[in-house]
Amino acid sequence: MTAEGFLEGRRLQMARGVMLQCIMGGYPPARFYGCDDGDLALVPDPAQIHRLPWSQQPRALAICDADELTGESSSLSTRGQLKAVIARYAAIGLAPVVATELEFFVFAPNTDSTQPFQPPTGLDGRREDGHSAFSVSSNNGLRPFFREVYECMAALGLPRDTFMHEMGVSQFEINLLHGDPLLLADQTFLFKHLLKEVALKHGLIVVCMAKPLAHTPGSSMHIHQSIVEIGTGRNVFSDESGQPSATFRHFIAGQQAGMADFTALFAPNVNSYQRLCHPFASPNNACWSHDNRAAGLRIPASSPVARRVENRLPGADANPYLAIAASLASGLYGIEHQLEPDEPVQGEFQVPDKLSLPCTLHAALERLKRSQLAKELFGKEFIEGYIASKTMELTSFLDEITPWERRVLAAQA
Repeated sequence: MTAEGFLEGRRLQMARGVMLQCIMGGYPPARFYGCDDGDLALVPDPAQIHRLPWSQQPRALAICDADELTGESSSLSTRGQLKAVIARYAAIGLAPVVATELEFFVFAPNTDSTQPFQPPTGLDGRREDGHSAFSVSSNNGLRPFFREVYECMAALGLPRDTFMHEMGVSQFEINLLHGDPLLLADQTFLFKHLLKEVALKHGLIVVCMAKPLAHTPGSSMHIHQSIVEIGTGRNVFSDESGQPSATFRHFIAGQQAGMADFTALFAPNVNSYQRLCHPFASPNNACWSHDNRAAGLRIPASSPVARRVENRLPGADANPYLAIAASLASGLYGIEHQLEPDEPVQGEFQVPDKLSLPCTLHAALERLKRSQLAKELFGKEFIEGYIASKTMELTSFLDEITPWERRVLAAQA
């Protein structure tokens, strides 16, 4: 839209079906979004209008809500779904607080999608070989890129906590500062967009696939969650003596109750399950533990005021609005129904069958399809439309034959 049209308040409308557009560009049948395929109004959030610092031509980006023309939020909008979850907390005097940890890879351009990704050539003329995890000098070869990333983050008002090299080859992680869930979802979205745009300027690509490289750790988007009392700001996960509260237990139990049903929301792509099939630091379970990274729900060591629950299931490829909404909605369900969690696990442990999660996209979509909890928390239209779109993507994947199949199976009798 032109700047003049935007400043005049001209309404931008978009076909309702676009909300269910799959990643290949197609759409599920119109019955999932209304046979008329009428318009939605894109309503900009005044707090999320940003001049894009990496663009030579003056440009701005506005994060919008997708509203029905009658004024209410569209049930197909993931941002709207998150706002609805936050409102349900507010109705009982509580406010969730979240932080996201996003991992990503920086690669050289990949013009042939049949070939593996390669780390970029650094200023020292070498490609990283994977020995730089947590090294203070690991990103020296990418300093011009990261310098502009930091500058653009500052220009967009994205505060950062820590930035580090992760375990994968040319893999990095950022921890965003904790705050309002909608704000953190917006910031996570903006950061991923910023990364990709700045990378292109530097002759690089940033990849937020869950598992872009074989034999290498994948990329997560861990979600840290706590709940405070509106007005006082008190963390309700701790009681007056600083011990874990009943609300804390109920929240964990709600997470456990929803994790299998919502796996397709946390791990939305075929590739998501490549990350989860090697469970070290990518736990595919609904167990909870005190400071054990093998558990899907980890309670980090902290003071009582900072007590929180870390959901370790979502990958870097997850929609931040939807993943945060699903995680918080599960916790609220546990609070409202006063659910009690299983016993915590420690050390090496066997995952009980009831706490194991779907391990393929097909299994996750089948679980979501049967979930009454999902329809209760997100509405039938959204869940059925999401499943229809993701089923199209799964079918597209299954229509192709992979290099592994040609390499290994072609010679079989």
